[in-house]
Amino acid sequence: MADELLQVEVTLPHQTYTIQIGTDILDQVAETFSHQAGARHAVIVTDRNVRPLHAEPVARSLEEAGIQSHLLVIEPGESSKSIDGAGQLWADLLATGADRTSVVVAVGGGVVGDLAGFIASTYARGIRLLQVPTTLLAQVDSSVGGKVGINLPSAKNMVGAFWQPSAVICDTQTLRSLPDREFSAGLAEVVKYGVILDEQFFVELEENAEAIWNRDAALLRRVVARCCELKAKVVGEDERETTGQRAVLNYGHTFCHAIESLTGYGQFLHGEAVSIGMICASRLAASMGRIDDQLIERQRKLLTRFHLPVEMPSLDPGQMMERMQHDKKAQHGQVRFVLPSRLGHVELVEGVDPDLVRQSCQ
Repeated sequence: MADELLQVEVTLPHQTYTIQIGTDILDQVAETFSHQAGARHAVIVTDRNVRPLHAEPVARSLEEAGIQSHLLVIEPGESSKSIDGAGQLWADLLATGADRTSVVVAVGGGVVGDLAGFIASTYARGIRLLQVPTTLLAQVDSSVGGKVGINLPSAKNMVGAFWQPSAVICDTQTLRSLPDREFSAGLAEVVKYGVILDEQFFVELEENAEAIWNRDAALLRRVVARCCELKAKVVGEDERETTGQRAVLNYGHTFCHAIESLTGYGQFLHGEAVSIGMICASRLAASMGRIDDQLIERQRKLLTRFHLPVEMPSLDPGQMMERMQHDKKAQHGQVRFVLPSRLGHVELVEGVDPDLVRQSCQ
């Protein structure tokens, strides 16, 4: 159905919230907001690119519903996810008169969601958050699960918190306006879910790659919903990454974050670096005898069909190793890697031979 609305419940020990996935549902933000007890003031955080397309319509719908709204705009890109960027938003919230009854509404991609979520987790010791992700990467990954944060110059997402949203609204119509490169970057995270948790989902991606790339509305709703289901299950079992179960979601990310850091958070979009990181992790797994080359090739082929990079840039392996030491999964100076043992299953592995890691970076 064209108007199909899908819902995924995220069930946590102290909170449950709903992810809504549909097409042309941005006007439901006001209704969702109205269900927030005592909320009368919305602080919408967006970026300059998203503002006219999606944030201003959300602001109008809130105002029409009698909800006081302020719109705060950041510059697009990872450079905004910084200490300075956070400081400016804290000051901006104060200037709007925001208090503990205010709600931050994050309208944008992963950078907006991460930064706005971090602001919500810290302003007035924590205020409510609605996530309205407008990129594929944010819809299937960063808006769900409560990880929020900012970057340090040498380590991505090293300062942050676990701060769950009150609700998530994924409007797949917003994906129509995404540049191909942004859409492609989100598909890296989609492929990741198939590799780590769901072999049949990976097969379905292979079978429907062309239609997905052409942004078929019904397919996109199902793809986003399945990714959210998979992530919700993992987050529900390990909300704060204390058991190691949630770490599987970081498949490819140990390499990815090092690549992003060494290239200044500008050469690659996050999903592009994830794509390269997954291939590196697969090569590492193959060198350890965990998988065969066929699994590497299937990932490479699907990622390539989604127009993603799969070749490692010219970076010094020694510097890569140094940056990996700052990875959040590292313990006692030991870097741990999420590595596949078969399609649909990965494990957190420690004690990996550094020489094999260097070879996988080349």
